[in-house]
Amino acid sequence: MSATGSPPQLKRELGVVGATLMGLGSIVGTGVFVSIGIAAGIAGTAVILAVAIGAIVATCNGLNSAQLAANHAVSGGTYEYGYRYLTPALGFTAGWMFLVAKTASAATAALGFAGYLLNIGGLSSSWVVPTALFAVVMMTLVVLSGIRRSNVANTVIVSVTLLSLGFFILACLPRAAEVGIENLTPFFTTSPGAVLHASALMFVAYTGYGRIATMGEEARSPRETIPKAMIVCLLLTMLLYMTVAIVGIGAVGADVLGSATGQTKAAPLEVVIRSVAGSGGALVLAIGAVTAMLGVLLNLILGLSRVLLAMGRRSDAPSFLARLNQQQTTPYWAVVFVGIAIALLVLLGNVKTTWSFSAFSVLIYYAITNFAALRLTPTERLYPVWVGWLGLVSCLFLAFWVESAIWQVGLGLIVAGLIWHKIRRAIA
Repeated sequence: MSATGSPPQLKRELGVVGATLMGLGSIVGTGVFVSIGIAAGIAGTAVILAVAIGAIVATCNGLNSAQLAANHAVSGGTYEYGYRYLTPALGFTAGWMFLVAKTASAATAALGFAGYLLNIGGLSSSWVVPTALFAVVMMTLVVLSGIRRSNVANTVIVSVTLLSLGFFILACLPRAAEVGIENLTPFFTTSPGAVLHASALMFVAYTGYGRIATMGEEARSPRETIPKAMIVCLLLTMLLYMTVAIVGIGAVGADVLGSATGQTKAAPLEVVIRSVAGSGGALVLAIGAVTAMLGVLLNLILGLSRVLLAMGRRSDAPSFLARLNQQQTTPYWAVVFVGIAIALLVLLGNVKTTWSFSAFSVLIYYAITNFAALRLTPTERLYPVWVGWLGLVSCLFLAFWVESAIWQVGLGLIVAGLIWHKIRRAIA
């Protein structure tokens, strides 16, 4: 504790460029390499519309996250906003949903990294779990070294990933120009419900921008840095996703893109590029996929540890998780705890429903974000009130378009978390 009695704060070392790259590192990973294929299998060619719907919902959430983070720039994201602007129960629910969904997503990213890496080397799939565990250990050590080194590692990862996706777009463009009209028509081949289901899954592909808000305590001039980084990050991501979806489907058709997700060792985009540019092109894209998964894993460990730090400060989690290292650059116990939790999920090796579960959990998390933004005063508000209402309604609406078993389990976990929260507060 400091002399004033407040807990020690993390150093502010992130500018607009660094924060934007952190957001891109969190977004451009599992989303673009996997979810477009999953959504194409559900909505067909209309996945392009699902990408747009997901982008609109994400933009509302991003703007509301930005104005909340600009006014309340501490680690923890919506967990902190819920406490400050709503109720302790809603704040706790936001933190709980974030931890549950993103820990599983991090395990998925680690397993995805291992699968793509072994595919490049032509090694046996029996090495997937050990390789994934190695990735978790390495990224945990990077995060333990502090935000500045994490930022450098993230910049390298994002650069390689974006170059590989640029290659994908350029390689597929001639084929898409030649047969694109045939592959993009008819546009609607499924029901509106399927498009909404796909939109919910595509929304998750954008949600890494929240990492910018959860690291608000480490941003320089947060009221300026966070909104700028959030908007730039979302614009770049929307442009990238729309281009990849249109060019990919235009080149090979939605059926090929959708069916590719059923293959254990190949990303959907890798299947597309292999049919267009051969094994050499597939290798280039696989390298990008490997770095993308590492980027997602790195940024999820960062984000999860910062939410645990915030929960530890309020005793919603064990208080030792709020301790910082001597340089005050990282919450070391929170990082170690997150690394162990991800590793345990990696050992299960079975996260087939993680993406849909993440969709429900993250939509509930951002519904609370939007609700909190509605409570901002006129002087605190950076954007119109309707942005908050649109974000809140769209999140709650899309959340229940995933499979019923998924949202039922999700609601059960929310209730279980609230019971724990009530017992903890009664004891305290």
